Amino acid sequence: MAEIIQRDGTWAFDGTTVRITPGLHRSVPLFRQTYGEVAVPLEAVAGVAFEPERKRGRLRMRLREGADPLLHATGGRLPDPADPYRLIVDVDRAGVAEYVAEEIRHALLLDQIPKEPTKTYLLPGPPVPVSVRSSDGTVSFDGTQVRIDWADTSDRVKRATGPRIIDVGDLVQVEWLPNSGYEDGFMRFVTREASFSKLPPEKADFPLIKSVSIPLTFPLETRPPHTLQWAGLPQNSALELQRRVKARLLMMKRVRGPRSVLARTMGLTR
Repeated sequence: MAEIIQRDGTWAFDGTTVRITPGLHRSVPLFRQTYGEVAVPLEAVAGVAFEPERKRGRLRMRLREGADPLLHATGGRLPDPADPYRLIVDVDRAGVAEYVAEEIRHALLLDQIPKEPTKTYLLPGPPVPVSVRSSDGTVSFDGTQVRIDWADTSDRVKRATGPRIIDVGDLVQVEWLPNSGYEDGFMRFVTREASFSKLPPEKADFPLIKSVSIPLTFPLETRPPHTLQWAGLPQNSALELQRRVKARLLMMKRVRGPRSVLARTMGLTR
């Protein structure tokens, strides 16, 4: 067993699986804490390296292309702090990090693991169900449906429409559009029946409604052209919801046949 325990998290390798557990320290990003433990089979690994720096280093794992639905859904462009396959290592534990990396590389060589893209997913992807609540309502995803329930404090126009339920098979696109210079933004669900609105979120049919605790809102495009719904949600939770829905959508498309290229993941490429 090769193991390294750090404030940022723990990596443990038993010869067949790399078990990655996020740390509980407040410096660990909420996304990684919410995503939880990841068990990476050796056959999903393309490489691993320790990157030393003056004050600390980074243990970084590369997965084979197509092995992980999460990386597939985000286009492989997760920000470093949110990357579950990256571990910050204190300088006095650099030797242990080098040992863990060497053990994984040695196992890859012995098992002759190819570096070519995989034909199927080797990791299960983000777990479901997931639910996010704010002063404006609740958005939940159970792996098959996205459900939006409006709160009593939300706009009366939204409450009058009742709950919105979208089958994941009807989704064409899921977007996160951040407001430049602010911590708020918009999440848009585009269905097969809906046309993509060219209007910017602030010019859409319904007025912008801010969250009381965290200023964040999302338009949910689930009706005919130029008809938008709105919901206020916390940013980290919103990005987590987006990644899980997109990962499940890509998994379904990969099973059914060639996937269409989705629009770039807003907020994850910056």
